[in-house]
Amino acid sequence: MEYEVTELAQAAGLSVDTIRYYQTHGLVPLPARAGRKAVYTEDHLGRLLLIRSMAAKGLSLKAIRMLLERDASQRSDIALLAALEEETDGPAYSSEDLARRLGVPLALIRSAEEAGLAEGQEAADGKRRYTDSDLNAARGAIRLLAHGFPLTKLLALAIRHDRAVRKTCDSAIDLFDDHVRKPRTDDSDDGEAVTKAFRELLPLVTAVVAHHFQRVLVNRALRRLKSKGDEPTLALALRVAARSKVRVTWQ
Repeated sequence: MEYEVTELAQAAGLSVDTIRYYQTHGLVPLPARAGRKAVYTEDHLGRLLLIRSMAAKGLSLKAIRMLLERDASQRSDIALLAALEEETDGPAYSSEDLARRLGVPLALIRSAEEAGLAEGQEAADGKRRYTDSDLNAARGAIRLLAHGFPLTKLLALAIRHDRAVRKTCDSAIDLFDDHVRKPRTDDSDDGEAVTKAFRELLPLVTAVVAHHFQRVLVNRALRRLKSKGDEPTLALALRVAARSKVRVTWQ
């Protein structure tokens, strides 16, 4: 069966503008041409219905694009990506909104974006949006600046940390894929078990990584104080370190 774009939109339950947007971003193939008329097929309708189904499960367009590029529409992949999406707040703030709420120049937000330090969530309109969690993290970064850290040096340190963390995260994902989300040897689709494992592992890994970072930071700072022979400051730092705890809130 063939469709004109208005017929396709009606069959898929979407607007013509939405279909055009999906085409622009490579989510849906372009139509064939019959003279001057654009012709859509059942394949186009099937792709649009699949996108609608994924979006109804809470997946962002970024996640949907990942699945479509891998041609991976299995329930396990969809369930796992849905769980990943649930761990983030719904997108709310544009870059301009973020700058206004933080009381900082928009250029500062743009600098963080260009450095790869600010990864907004892609909304249905394709624009970058930030969440309440992003806003709170950014407020924490602003407080660091209030303590006198030079912006350029703090950004450089953040970039080095970010690059190292990305490599570690990629290796962690490989471990998860190889040992938890193993390729199935039969036709079963154990998406529920994989998703349950992810939900249990994410807060555990987050807490372990946060604890390790704080422990290494505190111990190395104490060693530096000791090497300088600053006994009064060292004694105070030891008392503070003994009371310090990692606080990880996961909702």
